[in-house]
Amino acid sequence: MTRTRGNPATPATARIQPNDVLARLAALKSASTPELKQQWQQLFDTPPPPYNRRFLESRLAFRIQELAYGGLKPETLARLEALGEQLDGGNVVVRRTRVDDRPIAGTRLIREYQGVEHTVTVLNDGFEWQGRPYRSLSAIARAITGTRWNGWVFFALRRTGAKP
Repeated sequence: MTRTRGNPATPATARIQPNDVLARLAALKSASTPELKQQWQQLFDTPPPPYNRRFLESRLAFRIQELAYGGLKPETLARLEALGEQLDGGNVVVRRTRVDDRPIAGTRLIREYQGVEHTVTVLNDGFEWQGRPYRSLSAIARAITGTRWNGWVFFALRRTGAKP
């Protein structure tokens, strides 16, 4: 779906003046979650998704700026679409499938085990725990517990028996 400046799908009540943007962005932090959901309904003209507060705030902040200043230029949208098609050949199913279930590099995984908090940092090519690189979370879980564990289950990234 591509959006252009002056998106015709935007509700008339959602027009935002550029001089109101800073105040509206600042108000997002102090708004209650029900107020954020109400703003979502007004700005997107759809029911709010069941996501957390941080997601609602960031997406509403983007939408407020988009409505005040305009969205991406048509040339930028066309370029992004072309790049996406180079990666997936225009196949929507491929586009919606994650290539890798790994958390994003830089993510910190924290797990308390026997009263000790263990922090693992996700790297581009593995994981780091206590300053040492590891290729898998299972190896880290084994080092922490002394027994074999599924690392994804140990760090609560996947429930036991859940599909990858």
